Amino acid sequence: MNKNLKDLAIKAARILEDKKGEGVALYDLGNKSSLCDYVIVATATSAPHLNALEEEVSIKLKEDGFFKLNRDGSGSQIWRVSDYGGLILHLMTEEARAYYALDKMFDFAKIIPTVLKVAKKVAKKPVKKTTKKVTKKAVKKTVKKAVKTVKKTKKTVKKTVKKAVKKTTKKTAKKTTKKGAK
Repeated sequence: MNKNLKDLAIKAARILEDKKGEGVALYDLGNKSSLCDYVIVATATSAPHLNALEEEVSIKLKEDGFFKLNRDGSGSQIWRVSDYGGLILHLMTEEARAYYALDKMFDFAKIIPTVLKVAKKVAKKPVKKTTKKVTKKAVKKTVKKAVKTVKKTKKTVKKTVKKAVKKTTKKTAKKTTKKGAK
């Protein structure tokens, strides 16, 4: 694995943390993936925040000579994917992160702590174990919260659709009745 790529991944994760990205997780896939060596998954609090996170990472990495090779989800308000070669960045809203559960897909990967100053002061093994436990707890908590939000949203959507269908049915019935009376 390329040392520069690891530094790039850590820098991207720190940028997201500085921009108030939530639940930033940097996964080291090692030689277990042919797509990339590192994956970052982070949560944005809103669609504008999603835009800001993506733009900030792009600008800062361009300054160091790293450019996106590809991106997906430019029209999406819930999930953006940026491909920097050996690094893939997933930015998602809380609901999307809970629904798609990407963090579960990278369970096998090593989590890299992004705050290196702390990692250097503490022995390496305890930092890795502690970081992994804290991250999993945070992810589980975020997922539970997001699932509740999604369930509430589904109920609200169903109610709204039912009301709209009733209104439309009533209007159509009135029009049909008026046309039949003429």
